[in-house]
Amino acid sequence: MPGRRLLTAGLPLVVSRIPGLRRLPVFKLVAIAELALVARKHLQQLDATERRRLAELARHARGMSAAEREELRGLVAKLDARAFAGSAAERLSPLHLPKRLTRSRY
Repeated sequence: MPGRRLLTAGLPLVVSRIPGLRRLPVFKLVAIAELALVARKHLQQLDATERRRLAELARHARGMSAAEREELRGLVAKLDARAFAGSAAERLSPLHLPKRLTRSRY
């Protein structure tokens, strides 16, 4: 297969000739760290008891009762998921996003 040969033979040559391409995993690590910081900021909106309960509900997501699903909805709503998604996109995007997407309640 010509495509497979190109990938196995040509890719190492390309990687060796483009500076910075070898360090790509570091950028992924930085992106993960940025997302962790954003998540921490949003998780701080919950107190310790709510964070523990959120983790418990997330671990046992299958077979939840209607009351537990409603409790999970309330906790996720308190996290301000829209602002979390906007903040994460803002951190990873090279362009600035509109404030209506990244603004949260705090």
